[in-house]
This record gives sequence, C-alpha cells and structure tokens, in this order.
Amino acid sequence: MTTSHRALVEAIRAGLERLADPSKAPAMQRYMKSSMPYRGVPTPERRRLVRTLIAGHPLSGESAWRGATCALWRRASFREERYAAIDLTGDRRYARHLNTGALDLIEELIVTGAWWDYVDELAIRRVGPILRADRAVVTPTIRRWSRDDDLWLRRSAVICQIGSRAGTDVELLGDVMRSTVDDSDFFIRKGIGWALREHGKTDPAWVVAFVASHPELSPLTRREALRLIAEEAR
Repeated sequence: MTTSHRALVEAIRAGLERLADPSKAPAMQRYMKSSMPYRGVPTPERRRLVRTLIAGHPLSGESAWRGATCALWRRASFREERYAAIDLTGDRRYARHLNTGALDLIEELIVTGAWWDYVDELAIRRVGPILRADRAVVTPTIRRWSRDDDLWLRRSAVICQIGSRAGTDVELLGDVMRSTVDDSDFFIRKGIGWALREHGKTDPAWVVAFVASHPELSPLTRREALRLIAEEAR
C-alpha cells in the first residue's frame, strides 16, 4: 500500500522534531553560516530516521516523489528538512526517478539552496550519476551551467564528475574548467582544484598537462590540483 507524499513529509518533520537537540542547534547554524535554523539533529541520526520513514511510507510514483521532495524543500523551517529532501532524491527505492527528467528539480535545489552543503551533495551524487547514465542528453546542460550567472550552477558543472574516475569525460571536464578559469569566486577556484585533484588519482598526467597549459589558474586552484601528485612524487 502506498501513502500520499504529505504523510511522508509530516512523518519526517515530526521525526526531526522528536530528535531535536536545541543545545546543538546554534553551533550547527553558526558553522554553516545559515540563516535557516537547525533542529540540532546529527547527520547519522537524520539519515537513519529518513531511511526508516521512507521505507514505512512508500510513494506511488514519480509525482509523489517529486511532491514530497518539493514540500520538504520549499516549506522547510529547519535546515534538516532540506537535508531530508536531498536524502529522498537519492533513496534507492526511487532511483528510477533520478534521471534526465529530474534535472529541472535538481537545478531548483541547487539554485535555491545556494550553499556548499546542499550543492556538493547534489552535484556529485545526483547530477554525476545522471550524467554518466545519459551523457548525450545531459552534457549540454552541464556546459550551460558552466556559463550561467549563478555561482552554484557553475560550481556544480565543475565538480559533478568527481567520483567518475576512468569514466570521466575529460573533454567536458576541460571545457567547463576553461569556462570558469577566470572566475574570482573562492568556491569556483576551490572547486576546480578539487575536481582536478580527484581526477589526478586516475590520470595524473592529464591533470599536470592541464595545469601547465593554463597559467591563469589561481594559486589556490593550482595548489589544490597538484597537492596529491606532489606528495606522490616525494
């Protein structure tokens, strides 16, 4: 038997309230520099709760999955509710819905979330698998994001292939980095360095060549990109 998405949303909100620890919430909010308050629920406890409640409140299909995700995200009063929405987008029971048709939803979460704790999870663990599953359809979207006015879409374009290893599309990786190489924002510079460092675990020669051929890379980016390769060379 399936339940409405509202029942799942209400159960998650009530569960987070039960687990709330007001003594932890202010420090969590300060650390994340968040305008939205926290309940004070640690990540492992939240994930266990959400997994249990998703299992106990099966959704009828893609529309209900989207509805629950959007309700948790758009009407969130506490940051953990948005984390729960991200958890739901990656739950294995609904993996079939995490496809090219979900890119508009993921883009909304990235743009409205607009901070690294949301964006990095969405880019690497949601956008990345969608890209690897359907490169022909998704690649134009990633190229568009890399040139977008929105900082967090640009960062997502840069880091979404982290974890792809030998499956990395290096042509796309190089193109999105060239689109953002002159960006002065810390999160873009750090993101480029991170993506290069991770790809260097698979193809260090490509990373060294890319860095050498782009002297305009910031010192921060170069340092991040070559750190592991330099350590290996010692």
